[in-house]
Amino acid sequence: MAIRPPILRAGDTVGIVTLGSPRDKETIDARIQFLESIGFNVVVGKYVYSSAGYLAATPQQRASDLMSMFENPVVKAIIPTRGGVGVVDIIPYLDYGIINRNPKIITGYSDITVLLNVLYIWANLITFHSLLLLDFRNTTPAYNFDQFFTATSTIVSPRQLDNPPGIPLISRIPGNVTGTIVGGNLTSFVDTLGTPFEVDTRGRILFIEETHEPITHVYRLISHLFHAGKFQDCAGIIMGECTNCDDAYGKSYEDFINEVIVPFGKPLMTNLASGHGIYKMAIPIGAVANLNTYNNTLTIIEPTVSL
Repeated sequence: MAIRPPILRAGDTVGIVTLGSPRDKETIDARIQFLESIGFNVVVGKYVYSSAGYLAATPQQRASDLMSMFENPVVKAIIPTRGGVGVVDIIPYLDYGIINRNPKIITGYSDITVLLNVLYIWANLITFHSLLLLDFRNTTPAYNFDQFFTATSTIVSPRQLDNPPGIPLISRIPGNVTGTIVGGNLTSFVDTLGTPFEVDTRGRILFIEETHEPITHVYRLISHLFHAGKFQDCAGIIMGECTNCDDAYGKSYEDFINEVIVPFGKPLMTNLASGHGIYKMAIPIGAVANLNTYNNTLTIIEPTVSL
């Protein structure tokens, strides 16, 4: 069983880090002010505002910011400013023993996917495919905050994950499987193949979402995962949205799912609202879930934080 990080409560301190690409100071400060307005204290990493082209800072510097948050006993949750690129480069510079002994809530999506899965595999820590700092603002849908705080600030169990009203979950291949959830952003997930950070999908439920990629590129990435054995090994598949993914050769994302993913023959649920879309379901990476496509439910069967 993976380690559940301590629960997040009002008045707690959250740590802000930039682990991939940079973000402008004005946006970061506005989001920090929002966090403070809803009752959290904020600690900012040394390199949060740094910028070195398409990366915020060196891998060692970005990793040191993350480790400082895990080592700070006051910090209860770690929120990256954004994803972008380059998160994979910090992985070799992290101390997984320290992280294992000092579990914290860590959340994000996009390129943060790499970190979420590695922390589960190497530090045995439940992580959260959920909000980035960019999402802490007045215009974020209430659904997204409800998802984040239900996952990180309650011990409700079992807990069924539901899309927002009017956006149905769609079950396509019947099955009833229980396993640990892994995955996230497709591009970032594929980046770990053939590296020491590659995620083991054996007996696990594989969740995938993507954004701003033509369907031909989505096909290429899925084909890479298939030939790496990730679909043969997994217990079930959850396909999230492919936001702003252009059709190619007359084929849509829906066509792609029907023609490529369905033939894998694994219990399959699609249309999950998570990741880069407007609505962001909080997916606990490393938590045990039940995927029941007979009754069209996805249920987290254990608490994802501890008292």
